[in-house]
Amino acid sequence: MKKQRILVAVHESLVPPDSLAGHDQRQIDEWRTEYDVVTHLKQAGHDVRCIGMLDSLTGLRTTIQEWQPHLVFNLLEEFDGIAKHDQHVVAFLELLHQPYTGCNPRGLMLSRDKVLSKQLLAYHRIPTPRFVVFRRGKRVQLPSKLRYPLFVKSATDDASLGIAQASVCQDAQSLRERIAFVHDTTQSDALVEEYIEGREIYVGVLGNDRLSTLPVWEMQFGSLAEGHAPIATRKVKWDRRYQVRHGITTGPALDLPDSVTAELGRLTKRIYRALHLTGYARMDFRLRNDGTIFVLEANANPNLAEGEDLARSAEAAGFGYDDLLTRILSLGIGYQAAWRSNEG
Repeated sequence: MKKQRILVAVHESLVPPDSLAGHDQRQIDEWRTEYDVVTHLKQAGHDVRCIGMLDSLTGLRTTIQEWQPHLVFNLLEEFDGIAKHDQHVVAFLELLHQPYTGCNPRGLMLSRDKVLSKQLLAYHRIPTPRFVVFRRGKRVQLPSKLRYPLFVKSATDDASLGIAQASVCQDAQSLRERIAFVHDTTQSDALVEEYIEGREIYVGVLGNDRLSTLPVWEMQFGSLAEGHAPIATRKVKWDRRYQVRHGITTGPALDLPDSVTAELGRLTKRIYRALHLTGYARMDFRLRNDGTIFVLEANANPNLAEGEDLARSAEAAGFGYDDLLTRILSLGIGYQAAWRSNEG
C-alpha cells in the first residue's frame, strides 16, 4: 500500500507511549490496542499521528484541516463517557469528507443499541434469544411467560460491563435484584434474554460490500465450567490472573461439522448486512449441543490488539497483523460514504 498520512483517534487516557519500557502489564493492557496499531502503522512506513479525545471535536477538526490526513484510524469506543456516542464522531468525520477506518455511523448506531439490533435480527428471521427490556426508572413488572434461566445485561454497554455469574438468574427474586443492579451500576436499561446453554462462538468478518469471514473462534472456559455458568463475564474477558487460574482460553473452534461452520458464515454475513455494518466486526454466537445457533451480539470495531481474537483468527486465515491493518486501511479508503457521490 502507498504510504499514507494516518491520524489515529483514541480516548484521551489511551494515547500510547513510544515504548513499553518502564510500564507494567496492567498499564500496558489499558492501551495495548492503541500501542499495537500506532506502532505497526509506523513500522509499515506510514506518517502517523495520534490524537486523544474526551468531550470535544475541536482538536480533531483542527488537525484534519491543517494536516489533511489521508485516513483517520478510528479506535474510539466512546465519546464524553457515553459508549454509543462514538457514532457521532464518525458522523462528524463524514461531514468533513474525511475517510476513516471501521464502521459507518448507521452501523454503529444499530449495533450499539442491543435492543434495536435484536429487533432487526428478529425481523430478518435471524435466530436470537427471546428477550424483554426493563426500562430504567420504570416499575419492574415481570411477564408471566418468562422462562428461566434468564440472562441480564445492560442494553447499551459493551466489554461485558455489569456481567457476572449473578447475571444468570434462576428465579424471580434473583431476576429483580439483577435488573436493579444493572439499572444502578450502568445507568442504562436492562436487557433480559433467554439464557442459551452451549458453546461460546465468535466469527470475525471484514468488508464493505464484499465480505470475508475469518475462521470460527471459540472461548474455552476451563475449570470455570465446573459448577458455574460458562459466560463471558468481565473477569473472564479482561482479568489475566483469573484466566490463568481457571484455564480460560480462546482459539479455533474444533470438531465443528462442516454444515455448522457454513451456517455460521452465512449468518455472520446476514447479520453484517442487516445491521448495515462496514469495515470489520465480530459476531458472538451460542451453539447448542443439538447444533442450533443463536446470535448474541454484533460487535462493530472489535478489539484490534495484536494477539487478541480478531488478529489471531486473521492469522489462522493466513494473514498476519500487518496484513490485517492494511486490509482495514484499504476498506476505509474504499468505503463509499454518501459525500463521495458529490465529488467531481
